Amino acid sequence: MKACCVLGCYSRIYDRHGNRISKEVRFFTFPTWKKHFGPQISDITKRRRMAWVAAVRRKSITFNNVSRNSVVCSRHFHKGKPAYEMIECDPDWAPSLHLGHTEVKATNCGRFERSLRRQRALAGKNRAPNVTPLDQAVYNEKTKKVMQQDVEKEQSRQDDIAQNPDNHSTQECDLCKCRQDEINHLLEENRQLKHELDKSKITEEFFKYDDVKVKYYTGLPSYAIFQVVLSNVTQFLPGKFKRKLTCFQMLLLTFMRLRLDLPIQHIAHLFNVDRSTVSTAFKQTVSVLYSRLSPLVHWPDRESLQVSMPHQFVEIFGNHFAAIVDCFEVSIERPSNLQARAQTSSNFIKDGLTLKYLISITPQGVISFISKGFGGRTSDKQITENCGFLDKLLPGDIVLADRGFDIKESVGLMCAEVKIPAFTKGQRQLEAKDVEDMTSIAHLRIHLERVIGVVRHKYKILSSTIPISMVLPCDRENVTFLDKIVTVCCALVNMCPSVVQ
Repeated sequence: MKACCVLGCYSRIYDRHGNRISKEVRFFTFPTWKKHFGPQISDITKRRRMAWVAAVRRKSITFNNVSRNSVVCSRHFHKGKPAYEMIECDPDWAPSLHLGHTEVKATNCGRFERSLRRQRALAGKNRAPNVTPLDQAVYNEKTKKVMQQDVEKEQSRQDDIAQNPDNHSTQECDLCKCRQDEINHLLEENRQLKHELDKSKITEEFFKYDDVKVKYYTGLPSYAIFQVVLSNVTQFLPGKFKRKLTCFQMLLLTFMRLRLDLPIQHIAHLFNVDRSTVSTAFKQTVSVLYSRLSPLVHWPDRESLQVSMPHQFVEIFGNHFAAIVDCFEVSIERPSNLQARAQTSSNFIKDGLTLKYLISITPQGVISFISKGFGGRTSDKQITENCGFLDKLLPGDIVLADRGFDIKESVGLMCAEVKIPAFTKGQRQLEAKDVEDMTSIAHLRIHLERVIGVVRHKYKILSSTIPISMVLPCDRENVTFLDKIVTVCCALVNMCPSVVQ
């Protein structure tokens, strides 16, 4: 027993005995979406179906879920029937009367009639000169008849469907099948496009389980180690970027800046964010990495060194060898202050301004100490005496260094005039055996040069010219931002396989 689906309307087609209740009240099914009749008809019929669903306002009735038994009676139309589907401005294009709610306003017939009168008047003014009023009237009458016939045909079809739904079941099933095929095609196309988009986006899927990409963009040997770093810093990263950048993206862009020395603007384009967002995220992520990873650059105790000492060091120095030290320089921009410019000028780089860092590695090839940055004109001796390196040494420790590290007054020893001397803390002079073995141990210092080369080449930001803003002390800290970058790079190198085999 079909009934009008509008809220609060009790109109029915048949009574409980199957007899038609009234011929004055007519019932109309929901308009179909004619998507195979061209783009114009498809668009207007789609909007009309949506308008009917919105007017009825039933939870059980949606655009894609309209039962064949869902009908709307003539009480909800001004003229007692729906308007022709192509006349969208007609008040009866969709039901608007007695809908049982106030979310859809009733349409105004007077406005539509005034619009028609204006159109007729405009058509009369724009009539061709050789067309007589009689010809125009005949044309208008014919057009009106054709439109009326179309409306009557559509109305007849709607009545036929409402009274004999079974006759149209096959046609509706075929249409449903076409619709479902089209939906499946669009879903598959949508899935493929999403897959292609995800491949181009820089997300966790970008290089998940791809160690080649991980090594290129981060310098770390594997995706597993990158995940360890990510899990270690995630909870400390600022939350204000989470709407624009994930923790993964913040860490990755930081690695890309350190590893490839990509410009901030280029990274902003890659991650589709503002330049200032990338700059701030980079600074804050480096600070978090500095606080979380700096313990990886630590001075080992003597017992740990002796257990894993390479045999070539044991044969020459015994069990007291502690470290190999040297200094390396990082180029910086020219400061405006003349005094600062004089302090940072390099003795080795012509017309270059640098900061100098003392670095120490263990015999196993692990970075055990990295100093703060000193002006490029500072001597190796001054850096060694003021950076805290000597505090790490124990009596009897042997350190391999260049002759520029003339610190006999500091550690109480006499350095031989050779290019690569070894000195011992607490020893008054070099033993004869040590002097004889200098030529045989010269190659051992190459390990330090290889480590420095790894640090500078793996993280190319240290090989570029650093902006002067990175050389300024951090707020309420006694280190510069460049000091943090150098420490982070050394810690990351310690997470990679050693160059000493």
